[in-house]
Amino acid sequence: MKLAMLTDIHGNVQALDAVLAELDRQQVDEIWSLGDMIAMGPDSNEVMARLLDRGVHMITGNHDEAVLSLMAGTGHPDSYAHTRPHHEWVARTLRPDYADALFKLPRTIERVVEGTRVYGIHYHIPSEKRDVPITEEPFHDIVEATLSNMQSLYGSYEADVICFGHHHPEHVFHDDTKHYFNSGALGVARDDLARYGILEWDETGFAIHPQSVRYDKRAFLEAMERNDVPQRDVMFRLFY
Repeated sequence: MKLAMLTDIHGNVQALDAVLAELDRQQVDEIWSLGDMIAMGPDSNEVMARLLDRGVHMITGNHDEAVLSLMAGTGHPDSYAHTRPHHEWVARTLRPDYADALFKLPRTIERVVEGTRVYGIHYHIPSEKRDVPITEEPFHDIVEATLSNMQSLYGSYEADVICFGHHHPEHVFHDDTKHYFNSGALGVARDDLARYGILEWDETGFAIHPQSVRYDKRAFLEAMERNDVPQRDVMFRLFY
Protein backbone atom coordinates (compact mmCIF):
# COMPACT_ATOMS: atom_id res chain seq x y z
CA MET A 1 0.00 0.00 0.00
CA LYS A 2 1.29 3.44 -0.96
CA LEU A 3 -0.43 6.56 0.39
CA ALA A 4 0.80 9.87 -1.08
CA MET A 5 0.81 13.05 1.00
CA LEU A 6 0.61 16.48 -0.63
CA THR A 7 0.29 19.81 1.12
CA ASP A 8 0.46 23.53 0.34
CA ILE A 9 0.04 23.30 -3.43
CA HIS A 10 -0.96 26.98 -3.38
CA GLY A 11 -2.23 27.30 -6.95
CA ASN A 12 0.99 26.00 -8.52
CA VAL A 13 -0.24 23.67 -11.26
CA GLN A 14 3.21 23.22 -12.82
CA ALA A 15 4.52 21.77 -9.55
CA LEU A 16 1.39 19.66 -9.07
CA ASP A 17 1.61 18.19 -12.57
CA ALA A 18 5.21 17.17 -11.96
CA VAL A 19 4.26 15.42 -8.73
CA LEU A 20 1.22 13.67 -10.22
CA ALA A 21 3.39 12.28 -12.99
CA GLU A 22 5.74 10.85 -10.36
CA LEU A 23 2.85 9.37 -8.40
CA ASP A 24 1.64 7.65 -11.56
CA ARG A 25 5.12 6.25 -12.11
CA GLN A 26 5.29 4.99 -8.54
CA GLN A 27 1.76 3.58 -8.73
CA VAL A 28 0.40 5.00 -5.49
CA ASP A 29 -2.91 3.66 -4.23
CA GLU A 30 -4.34 6.84 -2.69
CA ILE A 31 -3.57 10.55 -2.47
CA TRP A 32 -4.30 12.99 0.36
CA SER A 33 -3.98 16.77 0.06
CA LEU A 34 -3.66 18.44 3.45
CA GLY A 35 -4.90 21.94 2.73
CA ASP A 36 -3.96 25.17 1.00
CA MET A 37 -4.74 23.89 -2.44
CA ILE A 38 -5.59 27.41 -3.63
CA ALA A 39 -4.16 30.95 -3.42
CA MET A 40 -0.68 32.44 -3.75
CA GLY A 41 -0.09 30.86 -7.16
CA PRO A 42 -1.96 31.82 -10.34
CA ASP A 43 -3.77 28.56 -11.09
CA SER A 44 -6.19 27.70 -8.29
CA ASN A 45 -8.83 26.54 -10.78
CA GLU A 46 -6.43 24.27 -12.62
CA VAL A 47 -5.17 22.78 -9.35
CA MET A 48 -8.70 22.01 -8.19
CA ALA A 49 -9.52 20.46 -11.56
CA ARG A 50 -6.55 18.08 -11.29
CA LEU A 51 -7.30 17.10 -7.69
CA LEU A 52 -11.00 16.48 -8.26
CA ASP A 53 -10.35 14.54 -11.45
CA ARG A 54 -7.92 12.27 -9.56
CA GLY A 55 -10.29 11.67 -6.67
CA VAL A 56 -7.77 13.13 -4.22
CA HIS A 57 -8.92 13.18 -0.59
CA MET A 58 -8.68 16.82 0.51
CA ILE A 59 -9.00 18.85 3.70
CA THR A 60 -8.96 22.62 4.11
CA GLY A 61 -6.08 24.88 5.09
CA ASN A 62 -5.99 28.46 6.27
CA HIS A 63 -5.76 30.03 2.79
CA ASP A 64 -8.62 27.89 1.47
CA GLU A 65 -10.78 28.89 4.41
CA ALA A 66 -9.89 32.59 4.24
CA VAL A 67 -10.93 32.73 0.57
CA LEU A 68 -14.12 30.79 1.25
CA SER A 69 -14.99 33.09 4.14
CA LEU A 70 -14.79 36.07 1.79
CA MET A 71 -16.97 34.27 -0.75
CA ALA A 72 -19.54 33.46 1.95
CA GLY A 73 -19.55 37.07 3.20
CA THR A 74 -18.47 36.01 6.69
CA GLY A 75 -15.35 38.15 6.95
CA HIS A 76 -11.61 37.69 6.75
CA PRO A 77 -9.10 36.90 9.53
CA ASP A 78 -7.55 40.02 11.07
CA SER A 79 -4.08 38.50 11.09
CA TYR A 80 -4.33 37.88 7.33
CA ALA A 81 -5.07 41.53 6.49
CA HIS A 82 -1.83 41.74 4.50
CA THR A 83 -3.09 38.99 2.16
CA ARG A 84 -6.66 40.27 1.75
CA PRO A 85 -6.21 41.84 -1.73
CA HIS A 86 -4.80 38.57 -2.98
CA HIS A 87 -7.53 36.48 -1.34
CA GLU A 88 -10.18 38.78 -2.81
CA TRP A 89 -8.71 38.17 -6.28
CA VAL A 90 -8.81 34.40 -5.75
CA ALA A 91 -12.41 34.67 -4.52
CA ARG A 92 -13.36 36.59 -7.69
CA THR A 93 -11.66 34.16 -10.06
CA LEU A 94 -12.36 30.79 -8.43
CA ARG A 95 -14.93 28.74 -10.35
CA PRO A 96 -18.18 28.29 -8.38
CA ASP A 97 -18.13 24.49 -8.69
CA TYR A 98 -14.62 24.36 -7.25
CA ALA A 99 -15.66 26.68 -4.43
CA ASP A 100 -18.61 24.37 -3.72
CA ALA A 101 -16.24 21.41 -3.53
CA LEU A 102 -13.99 23.27 -1.10
CA PHE A 103 -16.93 24.33 1.09
CA LYS A 104 -17.78 20.65 1.61
CA LEU A 105 -14.32 19.63 2.82
CA PRO A 106 -13.50 18.73 6.43
CA ARG A 107 -10.53 19.97 8.43
CA THR A 108 -9.21 16.52 9.26
CA ILE A 109 -8.93 13.10 7.67
CA GLU A 110 -8.03 9.74 9.13
CA ARG A 111 -7.75 6.12 8.06
CA VAL A 112 -6.41 2.88 9.47
CA VAL A 113 -4.02 1.23 7.02
CA GLU A 114 -2.74 -2.24 7.88
CA GLY A 115 -3.16 -1.53 11.56
CA THR A 116 -1.58 1.94 11.38
CA ARG A 117 -3.84 4.87 12.26
CA VAL A 118 -2.98 7.76 9.93
CA TYR A 119 -4.33 11.24 10.68
CA GLY A 120 -4.16 14.35 8.49
CA ILE A 121 -4.67 18.00 9.46
CA HIS A 122 -3.35 21.20 7.91
CA TYR A 123 -1.77 22.24 11.21
CA HIS A 124 -2.61 21.80 14.86
CA ILE A 125 -5.97 23.19 15.99
CA PRO A 126 -6.58 23.24 19.75
CA SER A 127 -9.54 21.08 20.70
CA GLU A 128 -11.62 24.06 21.81
CA LYS A 129 -11.22 25.64 18.36
CA ARG A 130 -11.87 22.61 16.16
CA ASP A 131 -15.23 23.98 15.00
CA VAL A 132 -14.69 27.75 15.01
CA PRO A 133 -14.55 29.71 11.72
CA ILE A 134 -11.30 30.92 10.20
CA THR A 135 -12.07 34.47 11.38
CA GLU A 136 -11.50 33.21 14.93
CA GLU A 137 -7.97 32.05 14.03
CA PRO A 138 -8.25 28.31 14.82
CA PHE A 139 -4.84 27.21 13.52
CA HIS A 140 -1.98 27.26 16.02
CA ASP A 141 0.91 29.62 15.41
CA ILE A 142 3.75 27.98 13.50
CA VAL A 143 6.47 26.64 15.80
CA GLU A 144 10.03 25.58 15.09
CA ALA A 145 10.33 22.13 13.56
CA THR A 146 11.69 20.08 16.46
CA LEU A 147 10.62 16.77 17.94
CA SER A 148 9.68 18.38 21.26
CA ASN A 149 7.48 20.94 19.51
CA MET A 150 5.78 18.24 17.45
CA GLN A 151 5.14 16.27 20.63
CA SER A 152 3.67 19.38 22.24
CA LEU A 153 1.35 20.02 19.29
CA TYR A 154 0.37 16.51 18.30
CA GLY A 155 1.31 14.21 21.17
CA SER A 156 -2.28 13.89 22.40
CA TYR A 157 -3.64 12.95 18.96
CA GLU A 158 -4.99 9.40 18.90
CA ALA A 159 -3.00 8.28 15.87
CA ASP A 160 0.22 6.51 14.98
CA VAL A 161 1.15 8.89 12.15
CA ILE A 162 0.21 12.57 12.13
CA CYS A 163 0.60 14.24 8.73
CA PHE A 164 0.31 17.99 8.31
CA GLY A 165 1.49 21.03 6.37
CA HIS A 166 1.21 24.83 6.75
CA HIS A 167 4.85 25.21 7.84
CA HIS A 168 6.49 24.88 4.42
CA PRO A 169 9.78 23.07 5.26
CA GLU A 170 9.84 19.28 5.47
CA HIS A 171 9.47 17.71 8.96
CA VAL A 172 10.15 14.04 9.71
CA PHE A 173 10.19 13.10 13.40
CA HIS A 174 9.25 10.09 15.48
CA ASP A 175 9.27 8.94 19.07
CA ASP A 176 8.30 5.66 20.74
CA THR A 177 4.62 6.00 19.85
CA LYS A 178 4.16 8.39 16.93
CA HIS A 179 5.49 9.63 13.62
CA TYR A 180 5.13 13.35 12.78
CA PHE A 181 5.36 14.09 9.06
CA ASN A 182 5.16 17.26 7.01
CA SER A 183 6.18 16.49 3.43
CA GLY A 184 6.98 20.16 2.82
CA ALA A 185 5.16 22.62 0.59
CA LEU A 186 4.52 21.20 -2.87
CA GLY A 187 4.05 24.56 -4.55
CA VAL A 188 6.03 27.06 -2.49
CA ALA A 189 9.83 27.07 -2.31
CA ARG A 190 12.83 29.17 -3.30
CA ASP A 191 14.20 26.30 -5.38
CA ASP A 192 12.51 24.47 -8.27
CA LEU A 193 11.54 21.36 -6.33
CA ALA A 194 7.98 20.23 -5.71
CA ARG A 195 7.86 18.28 -2.44
CA TYR A 196 5.56 15.44 -1.44
CA GLY A 197 5.72 12.25 0.56
CA ILE A 198 4.78 8.60 0.38
CA LEU A 199 3.70 6.41 3.28
CA GLU A 200 4.39 2.80 2.34
CA TRP A 201 3.41 -0.54 3.84
CA ASP A 202 5.08 -3.69 2.49
CA GLU A 203 6.44 -7.02 3.70
CA THR A 204 9.20 -5.21 5.62
CA GLY A 205 6.80 -2.98 7.53
CA PHE A 206 5.94 0.72 7.44
CA ALA A 207 8.09 3.57 6.14
CA ILE A 208 7.81 7.29 5.37
CA HIS A 209 9.54 8.51 2.21
CA PRO A 210 9.96 12.27 1.74
CA GLN A 211 10.18 12.94 -2.00
CA SER A 212 10.74 15.82 -4.42
CA VAL A 213 10.74 16.37 -8.17
CA ARG A 214 11.87 19.30 -10.31
CA TYR A 215 9.21 21.35 -12.05
CA ASP A 216 9.11 24.17 -14.58
CA LYS A 217 9.42 27.09 -12.19
CA ARG A 218 10.02 29.59 -14.98
CA ALA A 219 6.61 28.74 -16.46
CA PHE A 220 5.08 29.20 -13.00
CA LEU A 221 6.65 32.64 -12.51
CA GLU A 222 5.64 33.69 -16.03
CA ALA A 223 2.06 32.67 -15.25
CA MET A 224 2.15 34.83 -12.11
CA GLU A 225 3.07 37.83 -14.28
CA ARG A 226 0.69 36.96 -17.13
CA ASN A 227 -2.25 36.66 -14.76
CA ASP A 228 -1.29 39.86 -12.94
CA VAL A 229 -1.55 38.05 -9.60
CA PRO A 230 -2.06 40.62 -6.81
CA GLN A 231 0.80 40.97 -4.32
CA ARG A 232 3.06 38.74 -6.40
CA ASP A 233 6.09 40.93 -5.75
CA VAL A 234 5.76 40.33 -2.02
CA MET A 235 5.28 36.59 -2.56
CA PHE A 236 8.27 36.42 -4.90
CA ARG A 237 10.43 38.00 -2.22
CA LEU A 238 9.13 35.97 0.72
CA PHE A 239 8.47 32.55 -0.75
CA TYR A 240 9.78 31.93 -4.25
